[in-house]
Amino acid sequence: MNPGPSAKASQSVAQKGLRTPERMFRAVLWIVAAIFAGFLIGLGSLVVHDLPTVDGDVQLSDLVDRPRAASLDAAILRGEAQKREADERIATLDLQAQSARAAYRTARSSFENWVAARQSTQRADQDPEVIQRTHDLDGLSSASRTADAALEKARASSLEVDQRTGGLRRDRGALDDAAREVFDAALRRMELRVFLIRLAITLPPLAIAAWLFVRHRKSSWWPFVWGFVFFAVFTFFVELVPYLPSYGGYVRYVIGILVTVAVGRYAIVTMQRYLERQRVAEQQSEAVRRKGLSYEHAIKSTNAGVCPGCERGFKVHDGETNFCMHCGMKLFEHCPVCAHRKNAFFHYCPSCGTDQPDRDVAVPDTTIVSPEA
Repeated sequence: MNPGPSAKASQSVAQKGLRTPERMFRAVLWIVAAIFAGFLIGLGSLVVHDLPTVDGDVQLSDLVDRPRAASLDAAILRGEAQKREADERIATLDLQAQSARAAYRTARSSFENWVAARQSTQRADQDPEVIQRTHDLDGLSSASRTADAALEKARASSLEVDQRTGGLRRDRGALDDAAREVFDAALRRMELRVFLIRLAITLPPLAIAAWLFVRHRKSSWWPFVWGFVFFAVFTFFVELVPYLPSYGGYVRYVIGILVTVAVGRYAIVTMQRYLERQRVAEQQSEAVRRKGLSYEHAIKSTNAGVCPGCERGFKVHDGETNFCMHCGMKLFEHCPVCAHRKNAFFHYCPSCGTDQPDRDVAVPDTTIVSPEA
């Protein structure tokens, strides 16, 4: 006998959930867990932020030899001033030397043209004009050489000042490098101190959260358990991890490896235990396995297309699957009164309301069930 449209609608409504108030109450409890975690996070943030930090501690300038640094800085400033003066003198002497060279070249060209244009006497040394022009040309040549010599001397003086100032800068840089080594070591010590203090504050809540998650996440007080877990995880990853010292990345990678191994090992062990429990449970009879199921878990699993006995999937909406093809557990049956096909775990027929004679699962109660139940 196939159920009619009204029976199908009734069955669909019945399979949407267990109790509407219970679903709403669980949503409220999740809100309570979030609010509880928020207050804990706020309190933890105040505690962590009031811990000692590196703010206002030793600075790089505090570790430099100040008298020696002040002396070098003053000498460097004097050298830079002397370099500027030397550069200005070089620029002036360069212009003078260029002017002297240009005057000499002009006079020499004029003299050569004048000599070529006139008829020289047989005895040039007795020619007063030739002697005078030659004397003037020699004077211009001497002035040009003098200007070039002064320019070269100024350049040599500027180079000496530049080299002396460069040596002073190197000495000043050596002071900073020596102070930076001490500063880096002090900074690493401060970072480690801050990290250890924060670790001492955040590690106990994390350990408590892990214990609560393993032991009490399915208890009636699960909203507070999950709220504390959220708080511990947030505190660890937000308040602690950013202060994790690096030391070239070694510490971060080692910590990451250890955390990954710990989490992976827990996941592997948990999965192995789960598979072993399932293997042992599947060797038991269906009646024994049904008695070990809670009403809520059985209804949720079958509505989701998962066998509550072996937790493997099946086709929930084909209208024909009545037994799990993996473990043989009865999932759907027909009401002995109206022959309506219904969930085998229902205590009452959703079509005729008849009390079902075989109750193989626990009767639902008012206990606050955890989200994983």
